[in-house]
Amino acid sequence: MRRLVFWLLFPLSTSLAIALQTPQLTPRIPVTHSQSSAGTESVQENVVYATVNGTELHVDIYKPAGTSTRPRPAVVLIHGGGWSAFDKSTMRGMGGFLSRSGFVAFAVDYRLFKGNQNLWPAQLDDVQRAVRWVCAYASKYGVDPDHLGAFGHSAGAQLAALLGMEDTRDNSDRALAKYSSRVQAVVDVSGPSDFTTNHDPDGDEFLTAFLGASYAKNPEGWRDASPVFHISKNDAPFLIFHGTQDQDVPVAQAQELYDKLKSAGVPVELVKVEDVHTFRTPEARMQLAVQTREFFSRYLVVGQ
Repeated sequence: MRRLVFWLLFPLSTSLAIALQTPQLTPRIPVTHSQSSAGTESVQENVVYATVNGTELHVDIYKPAGTSTRPRPAVVLIHGGGWSAFDKSTMRGMGGFLSRSGFVAFAVDYRLFKGNQNLWPAQLDDVQRAVRWVCAYASKYGVDPDHLGAFGHSAGAQLAALLGMEDTRDNSDRALAKYSSRVQAVVDVSGPSDFTTNHDPDGDEFLTAFLGASYAKNPEGWRDASPVFHISKNDAPFLIFHGTQDQDVPVAQAQELYDKLKSAGVPVELVKVEDVHTFRTPEARMQLAVQTREFFSRYLVVGQ
């Protein structure tokens, strides 16, 4: 990965949150950050979905306004930050946008890699646990557990991709053991998909620490963390968004993921935008939001 350390600086979701609250970009501007009165969407913040080795993991839940006669589709939102920075708050813009579009959105935290703590695959275990928690509490939050999607940016996109490909890795939690961690649709934004390519000194140093060994010593571990090596015909449908000017995760990563999913017969769409890793232009961010909504509506909304 080129300049991988840069991933820690500016999550797309921060700029997206600003874009989705800008009047000219969407007619429904406010994103509510606390429980709201009847008639508007609401947010329930910092709900504990798991405690792992003494660390509480939290989720913010964005619910649509009003009531529904049937369970709603849901989307798990996964923040970026190089697996070692930022938190679920960067997903406020997308959470509010999706809730106003009729989805229940769950923005999740996961354990961050710090020093020699929380090495991979702790992050995958956590987001898989989050999906199973949503399924376990589906009736409480009015969610259809068979119609779940995942949206992720950068490092979060790598995690979201694996949610659409892999069964539960750590199924030791008996309370969640009967629930699947797979989702039925994935939006991958600026995500890395193949750690075995695009080597550079800074990126390799980080990934060696994060994955627990160098590529030379453990190439299988690097492949195991790479979504392109998990593709099968049973994967969830994918929408892949990537900037052609991305200097941090090359657009070739998105192309490789697209090509291999398509070859496997998985429904997949690749959208390339003239922008950088974090989508700086309002047009690109709004295109992402609208096409994300359309994609999840197509694959998660019953009767579409």
